[in-house]
Amino acid sequence: MAMSFFDQFASSSYLGIPLIAIAIALPWVLYPTSTSRWVNNRLITIQGWFVNQFTSQLMLPLNMGGHKWALLMASLMIFLITINMLGLLPYTFTPTTQLSLNMGFAVPLWLATVIIGMRNQPTVALGHLLPEGTPIPLIPVLIIIETISLFIRPLALGVRLTANLTAGHLLIQLIATAVFVLLPMMPTVAILTAAVLFLLTLLEVAVAMIQAYVFVLLLSLYLQENV
Repeated sequence: MAMSFFDQFASSSYLGIPLIAIAIALPWVLYPTSTSRWVNNRLITIQGWFVNQFTSQLMLPLNMGGHKWALLMASLMIFLITINMLGLLPYTFTPTTQLSLNMGFAVPLWLATVIIGMRNQPTVALGHLLPEGTPIPLIPVLIIIETISLFIRPLALGVRLTANLTAGHLLIQLIATAVFVLLPMMPTVAILTAAVLFLLTLLEVAVAMIQAYVFVLLLSLYLQENV
């Protein structure tokens, strides 16, 4: 029984073909594309307003060199929010509960920020490894610690997103199972548990949006250090 709780994180397949590719490609089909007309409909207007507000807040602390990443960051934010939200629907699969997918996003983007820093300002990029005013005996130790923390960043990005979504999905399934078990024996307790399940579902919706924002925000902070 305990192992069946983790079956929801396995990629579904049909005729031996994994369906994770469809789950990843589906979000882009749901968004309307802009038209050549001067006046758009309400949905496109709201979508454009949200993207503009998010991009302006994200790019505010960055200089002009970092603004080249605006399209990438906004697209990644919308993509993560959509697949996180779609994964809360019944009979769906959440690709971001797979650590391999999240690391596939985190490692290349983090590595790109490091390469940009080494290419444009190598002295400043290497200076982050040694805080100013460090005593001479502590210099080798601090360099090793800062180097390890630098290479842990992509792992922290991927693990944070995976762990939060996985924990939320597991908790929802555990409480839902408890509701079905308690319903014939203790209906009152089952109703109270169902209310907790509803509140937890609302919390999980917020977590799905917040974790996508945190993922992109941390990437922008890493970019800020290197541009």
